[in-house]
Amino acid sequence: MERKEFLKKGISALGLAVIVPMISCSNDTIDPETAADGTATGNMPGACTVTATETEGPFPTDSPSDYVLTDITSDRQGTKLAIDITIRNKNSSCAALAGALVDIWHCDAAGNYSEYGGNGMQSTSYTDVHFLRGRQISDAGGLVKFTSIYPGWYSGRAPHIHVHVYNASGKSLLITQIAFPEDVSKVVYAQGVYATHGQADTTNARDNVFRDGTSTEMPIVTGNASEGYELTHTIVVNG
Repeated sequence: MERKEFLKKGISALGLAVIVPMISCSNDTIDPETAADGTATGNMPGACTVTATETEGPFPTDSPSDYVLTDITSDRQGTKLAIDITIRNKNSSCAALAGALVDIWHCDAAGNYSEYGGNGMQSTSYTDVHFLRGRQISDAGGLVKFTSIYPGWYSGRAPHIHVHVYNASGKSLLITQIAFPEDVSKVVYAQGVYATHGQADTTNARDNVFRDGTSTEMPIVTGNASEGYELTHTIVVNG
């Protein structure tokens, strides 16, 4: 089965994830720019809106607890990307959620994932290789940091990063994805190791996951292609 066909059919039938609508708590009195602990909520849209739930996709990390890493780059070449993700708890007026387990994973510059391959969904086999996957525990400010490369793309999907958030006891709180600004992606994909693969064939608006909107999944991305980029994002969960 082609990867694009798999994504179109959706993964909910396999029981891996259930897509649910965004939950708005617009009646909360919290200022959308300031959380209960007095810290800025960055790019969090609206007044404490739970981040959209998405499929974890066909390439989840097999054993995420084995990969407690800050630098998840491994041997992958590409434009440097510093990733700062803040986890906030809607059930505590969007206060920072400390002690959350945060797993991330994404494809390399050529659109391939580690731990998978050698089949119709990914021809190149990386079944015995680990890269671009990692886990961190959120600090007192709800923050986790990773060092990686700017994700590539594969047919039928816009560029993205997968995120799975658990509480300190290991209970799943949210599976979501992070989108990317298309103007930045175009610059990145025109240079270096990305140029051979070319520009992404799917926009956010036509993407199977993001076409219903990216209001809670679009980060702030700053920097440049020569020195690297920094991604800053807030994820709100029902903790």
